[in-house]
Amino acid sequence: MTRPYWAGRRRSERGCSDVIVRVVPYDTRWPAQYEAEARRIRDAVDDVGVRIHHIGSTAVPGLRAKPIIDILLEVSDLAALDARSHRLEALGYEAKGEFGIPGRRYFRRDNELGVRTHQVHAFVAGGPQADRHLAFPDYLISHPEVAQAYGDLKRELAERFPSDIDAYMDGKDSFVKRFEAEALAWRSTRIASSCS
Repeated sequence: MTRPYWAGRRRSERGCSDVIVRVVPYDTRWPAQYEAEARRIRDAVDDVGVRIHHIGSTAVPGLRAKPIIDILLEVSDLAALDARSHRLEALGYEAKGEFGIPGRRYFRRDNELGVRTHQVHAFVAGGPQADRHLAFPDYLISHPEVAQAYGDLKRELAERFPSDIDAYMDGKDSFVKRFEAEALAWRSTRIASSCS
């Protein structure tokens, strides 16, 4: 199984050495914030974008999360997206290249106060990384007891490590690995049963 993007990375590689870890209760505005941003992104890269998805904890109703909207952009070709990265930069995104995950293009956007608000993870459509990013939130939505445990863990870690993103991420690592593997197996079973 693929390690989470933060595993084994130093703060400088994570790009978030001065991040304050803040986990908040679910905000019912997050889906609308995703939809508004998805429209802007579609308009910017529609010629290479295949599908766009709300991923991460803000995509799971009721789940505590860091208030950052994570977006999965499936594209037809990464080189074509690279040639159009200036379009996302025009929307306020910073292009970070692979940023620790081979085959990914990562873009992040902060608000006027320098607080991260959105992250775009772009992969070639239908690849294993895209599947991994889609499976986990879908699994949490279908397994509310796991989502509750994950939210509790994140709240506890944020309280323990409010200024140490490394410790926060490392504290989630075994939980994410375990349930990401379960999510991928669950997703493949669902896909197989829908095809029969």
